[in-house]
Amino acid sequence: MKKLLSLLSLCIVFAHVASAFAQGPGSAGVLFLLISPGARAAGMGESFVSVADDANATYWNPAGLAFQERMSISLMHANWLPQLANDLYFDYASVVKPISGIGTAGLAVTFINLGEQIITGENDPTELGRFSSYELAIAGSFGTKLGANNSAGVALKFIYSNLAPELDNTSQKGDGNATAFAVDLAYLHKNLLIDYLNFGVNLTNLGPKITYVDAAQADPLPTNLRIGLSYQLIRQEFNRLVVATEVDRLLIAFDDDGRAFGVIPGIFKAFSDEPSKDELRHFIYNVGAEYWYNNFVALRTGYHYDQTGRVKYVTFGAGLKYSSLNLDFGYISAGEGHPLSDTMRFSLGIGL
Repeated sequence: MKKLLSLLSLCIVFAHVASAFAQGPGSAGVLFLLISPGARAAGMGESFVSVADDANATYWNPAGLAFQERMSISLMHANWLPQLANDLYFDYASVVKPISGIGTAGLAVTFINLGEQIITGENDPTELGRFSSYELAIAGSFGTKLGANNSAGVALKFIYSNLAPELDNTSQKGDGNATAFAVDLAYLHKNLLIDYLNFGVNLTNLGPKITYVDAAQADPLPTNLRIGLSYQLIRQEFNRLVVATEVDRLLIAFDDDGRAFGVIPGIFKAFSDEPSKDELRHFIYNVGAEYWYNNFVALRTGYHYDQTGRVKYVTFGAGLKYSSLNLDFGYISAGEGHPLSDTMRFSLGIGL
């Protein structure tokens, strides 16, 4: 039971993450899969599923890889939830490479460090030990053109969660380590109906539940749907302006006993269980804009609105491009005391 209590303390951290990224507290496992990478996308209010034109398309929309014509690398780092703790951080690295005549392949690694946890007794606050927790995902992705203006993509993920050491009490057997697999399915259509209007969709984290202790206590993966549009308002020699909007929906559901449905039934139940008048509040709404001057400096802003999770914040960002190098910065302004407030993302992009 002593080590089990350390798991419960870690759940406090996940409760903050869940409230920021899901439509219900503790509604899924491995919620770090919903943390969006890339300082550029962050600065645009996380409205990127229909843009997806850099190496971070491995996360946002693998179909966007199909239109990328050269090898590139993206690296991102963020001190995560700085208002909550000072030892949490989130990293994302991706590399994409075109394969002549077939499409573009990508490889990405997601890592979140959850900091150091303290082991205490069941009714005794005395420290009995410490351990570190982290989670990671490795994803291979591929995008290929279906026509001149549309493409499809897929990503295959291996997920590893290391939350706590082995439990040694008599009521439960197992440890806080678990593995899982997931698939993302994506589509992108450029110049939809009119020039410079793009449509993107990405259904992510399709896979079986993740199990720590036993199958009866398994948690569903955070299956999520992203749908978005973007439009290039200004396209001049020295000035470019893109506006984008996106809606997200977490697609998991539970029965009357609190057990999660499987991935396919869960998707259908997530929609059918809600009255139509209440359905819209379960969507997360994002809007953003990106302005480039002379293809050298970029300014970005956006807004994120999640009614159910009670998360509303404004984002800002900037970028510099020199030759084949891109340096991007994204900032969240969520209000005083909010766990996400003052979260900063830094990204480096390299074209090869």
